[in-house]
Amino acid sequence: MQSITITEILKRKHFEKAEVVAGTSGLHKNVKWVHVVEVIAIKKLLNGHELILTTGLGWKENKALFKSFLTQLIESNATGLCIEVSSHTSFIPQDIIDLANEHQFPIILFHEEVPFVQITQDIHSLLINHQYRLISDLENYSQNLNKKLLEVNNHKEILVFFQTFLNVQVVAFFDEETILLPELPTKERWNLIEKIKNNQQSSFKYMASQSVQVLENHFAELVILTEDREINEFDLLILDRTTTALAQHFLRDLYVEEKRRLEETEWMIDWLDGLHNNVEIKEHLSYLEPGLKLNGGVVCACKWQSTDHSTATTLDKTYFKLLFRTIFEQQGFYVFSIEVKHHIIFILGNQRPLKSWKQRVEEAFKRFEKVDYNQKLKAANISFGIGKFVKQLNEIHSSYKSAKETLLFQKMLTKDGQSYFYEDLHMYRIMSLLNKHSDLQEIVLEYLQPVIDYDNKFNGKLVETLKTYLACNGSKQETAKKLFVVRQTMYHRIEKLETLLGKDFMSSEKRLAIEFMLLAYEYLNTTERYTKALPDL
Repeated sequence: MQSITITEILKRKHFEKAEVVAGTSGLHKNVKWVHVVEVIAIKKLLNGHELILTTGLGWKENKALFKSFLTQLIESNATGLCIEVSSHTSFIPQDIIDLANEHQFPIILFHEEVPFVQITQDIHSLLINHQYRLISDLENYSQNLNKKLLEVNNHKEILVFFQTFLNVQVVAFFDEETILLPELPTKERWNLIEKIKNNQQSSFKYMASQSVQVLENHFAELVILTEDREINEFDLLILDRTTTALAQHFLRDLYVEEKRRLEETEWMIDWLDGLHNNVEIKEHLSYLEPGLKLNGGVVCACKWQSTDHSTATTLDKTYFKLLFRTIFEQQGFYVFSIEVKHHIIFILGNQRPLKSWKQRVEEAFKRFEKVDYNQKLKAANISFGIGKFVKQLNEIHSSYKSAKETLLFQKMLTKDGQSYFYEDLHMYRIMSLLNKHSDLQEIVLEYLQPVIDYDNKFNGKLVETLKTYLACNGSKQETAKKLFVVRQTMYHRIEKLETLLGKDFMSSEKRLAIEFMLLAYEYLNTTERYTKALPDL
């Protein structure tokens, strides 16, 4: 629905004998309000799109003041100027007419006395009634659009409905296609697309655009163009409603896709358990996505635990999985997801070169951390573990196993050594391997039992002192400072450590072994504690 223009106002009763003496090419401009003005300093009093009524009292016959007044109106984006010819203003100088023509700024003359009060009352009533119609039309459009959403199978149907309603040129940019409504000849089409993509907005008389956002990600760009009228607030509201409807349509498709993927749960569990060979995997993937080719893959294990002791709803987890999948697919991964007890397991099928997989995962996590989650997701404490990358899809079970270990290690890592990736957890991987193939606890006690027993008996804090002393490279002063103890206490503890471990405990090889055993001691304690807290995956 078009706004009230000067052309329409000229048809009103009090404008029957009015004369347009300048700016006829601007008669299509929108009018939002009418002001009666008799002062010269007007610029700060206007908001734009006003039609000004005046007798010229402010400038009388002073051409310089008249020009200054007109310039202020143009700069303030006023719509037009109506002047009652009287003793104050008897004629319009040619350079004033030229200035108005240059800026397509209409100047309208009343050659007879007119009632400004009645004019403002009439036009304001027209504007208010028009506003009510706009609100009604907007509501009708929204209702019909919502009905359409329940029926349409393709986003183009929404665009056709949108274009038909506004009757403007519509251009919709999607990742893999560009839609023009109405369609243009090939040469015009590519010329128009090129100008929009290169941000050549000056090439178009009137243009507006809005992004279609789904789960904080850009899905499309919707552009409207028109040559014969201004794009008004109503057009922008319709544009906003339409982009929202498109977002809902895409979100619905994503939810349907996610539901379909959930039905693959049983097959996925067998895949994670290593029960499918490469031939079976390729056959199943081609059924899911014809032409899908994966160049290896990696598993991401995710633990979902609410910090407010409430259970996350299915909707929250679905939103989280959609968000995760959207971000990681943009980094070149085909994402499979499955819920296993309190965990969400993602299989990231690689679709790009192998050498960049880790860099792309890191980039995805950076984006994921910046996303503005909904309130329920913000309340969730989410941990991630990325397993080792495997080149063969039938080896995904080994990536899954290492992802679970990495998730377990997250609670043990220092801030400096924190990483989502199994391949970054060098010492912990060695300890895990030793623990599986030998009695790691026995080895640890062989080195540290005297110190551990002393602490248990006397609460001597020797393990803490030993760890800090080694981290400070044998500096007693720095160790005392970090432990907040006096130097004399520090000397006494070092002497006790020498008694329990031997005076050579700081020699290079023995020191290296003790440092490793301290890390293993912490690993064993943490593993025991968190294995009880984490259900089996």
